[in-house]
Amino acid sequence: MHSRLAITILVDNEATGELSPEHGLSLWLETSAGRILFDTGEGSALPGNASKLGIDLASADLLALSHGHYDHTGGICHVLGQATGVHLYGHPAALQPRYAILGDVAALASMPSESVSAVQQLPAERLHWTVSPTLISECIGLTGPIPRITPYEDAGGPFYLDEKKLNPDSIEDDQALWINTASGLVICVGCCHAGLVNTIHYVRHLTGVSRIRAIIGGFHLFQANDERLQQTIAVLQSIAPELIVPCHCSGGSAVEILQNTFGERVICGHGGATYEF
Repeated sequence: MHSRLAITILVDNEATGELSPEHGLSLWLETSAGRILFDTGEGSALPGNASKLGIDLASADLLALSHGHYDHTGGICHVLGQATGVHLYGHPAALQPRYAILGDVAALASMPSESVSAVQQLPAERLHWTVSPTLISECIGLTGPIPRITPYEDAGGPFYLDEKKLNPDSIEDDQALWINTASGLVICVGCCHAGLVNTIHYVRHLTGVSRIRAIIGGFHLFQANDERLQQTIAVLQSIAPELIVPCHCSGGSAVEILQNTFGERVICGHGGATYEF
């Protein structure tokens, strides 16, 4: 079992004190297996927030990417420039062009071109493609692509691989990071484009561990319909996570429902918050 774990939210839509809020997510994990950066936000908030929190990004051993959207990958260049020996873990589909299209307006949603170049220039021994479940240590792993099993969960928005809306983007690169602690699984998620329920079920399947100590990150429920919200709440009630920390894209109404259902077990995430397990 994992003996030491502290998770700090470096970047989130909300922040306290002198930290900068930003539409994005980045988590810093201090583990007995090393220091892990999970996503990098849009990029501008990460360096200053890390400095103000006394976190040295140059000491990162591993950079894990939840998926290839700009609000999770914009700080890659800065991180790779600071942490010159860091190993990067992500799915190759994270590098592809992709769009969010509302009506007839197509907005580029993909990883910034400079981040793509930085990833492609990494030495092969430091670049790890997570096309399947990947163990980082005995008690830490990445899911790789998550099977889409539930009938009520989707990618969470009008995402496409082209500007003409011919090729829907299922965001196949979406993955979660899990840590098996003595008190149960801690699951870190970027946006849960595979679905929060699909993600939790898959981590439990991969690890053989049913107890969920905590789930932290973006749940992407801000556009979820009533059926999806009700089904998600019902599954969470059956699983009974001890701590739920919604961040980033979780959605205000969804968070309110979570709080009304689970009470003190729900703590809204924000830049600067630290959780120790």
